[in-house]
Amino acid sequence: MIKCVSKFGQLMTLLVMGIKKAAGIAVRSLMYGKPYHAQWFITRRCNFKCLGCNIGVEQAGDELSLEEIKRGMDVLKATGVVELVLSGGNPLLREDIGEVIDYATKRFVTTVYDNGSLAVEKFEVLRNVDFVSLSIDSLDEKKHDFIKNVPGAWQSAMQAVDVLKREGVKVSVAPMISQVNLYEIVDLTNYFTSKGIPVLYSLYSYDKEEANDNAANQLFSIGKCNDEFIITDKEAMIKLCDSLIEMRRSSKHVLISEKLLKAIRSLYTGEKRVWNCRALQSFLVVNHVGKVAGCHNQPFVDSIFDLPKNWKNEKYNVKREQYKACTKCSYLCYIFYSIYGTPLGHLSLFKEQWKNASLLLKK
Repeated sequence: MIKCVSKFGQLMTLLVMGIKKAAGIAVRSLMYGKPYHAQWFITRRCNFKCLGCNIGVEQAGDELSLEEIKRGMDVLKATGVVELVLSGGNPLLREDIGEVIDYATKRFVTTVYDNGSLAVEKFEVLRNVDFVSLSIDSLDEKKHDFIKNVPGAWQSAMQAVDVLKREGVKVSVAPMISQVNLYEIVDLTNYFTSKGIPVLYSLYSYDKEEANDNAANQLFSIGKCNDEFIITDKEAMIKLCDSLIEMRRSSKHVLISEKLLKAIRSLYTGEKRVWNCRALQSFLVVNHVGKVAGCHNQPFVDSIFDLPKNWKNEKYNVKREQYKACTKCSYLCYIFYSIYGTPLGHLSLFKEQWKNASLLLKK
């Protein structure tokens, strides 16, 4: 009886916390002139050496302490951030990741990325995350391991999907679309969505040095040029976008918006971009030592701890105009939060993300 009462009390506490979180997030969603989304690369350590990424061979051990990260999250919440992505490197390599996640999930719609190698070991600390996103790029074991440059990577990632789903953790799969796996994305999507596993996507891209005002001050270097990964079959990419548009209309587990798919499609048809970058307006990024920029590909503008007092200053406004004029990158998250960069767009995003989180919660 005592155990039942205790369990009921825990459930009521979680319910109250969920309502408070939802209410706070809904209010922040409507705050004009505030960022909606932040991605925080909380570590530059990684246990993989993916062929399309440079982090595995350009690692850094310096990073903020737990207390500094908590202070930083308080700053992000006060600045208006609704969604927080914890990324890296591999964020699960941090020894204090459980405390980091616990603090984040009480304040934001929180996503944690993993390459599929550590989620099983740390599934308990992932229980309250709104989205745990595992990187799986192919159903072909050899191809996936080739992309990740780690033998056994596919087996670990597939096991992680099964274990997390069985344990009630809100797991999703995030393939990176490249020329290497372009022709199997539809099959991969069908495979996981048929099992009730949501799929979201990234697009192979790499930092182009000419895009930087000052490469030495670039916030966080991601990706490296690899000719095998660059999408050369534009017709196939256009067809994939069309296929995913149709698939998402019939499956609630395809987690990419039609607006974003049409924007991606325009990159390969040669059409004029229908959006302006809203970096340092709708979204921002933070690196492992707490430096902030609108885009990781650009020089940092501030420390996260100075963000509230400087958010409306002239230096930020100058950078916003520079970002707005930029048409060089194809990072899907930046495109997405530029397309949905209005207060009404923010509210629709919140409603959509909460619906997605509820979908995962039912599994």
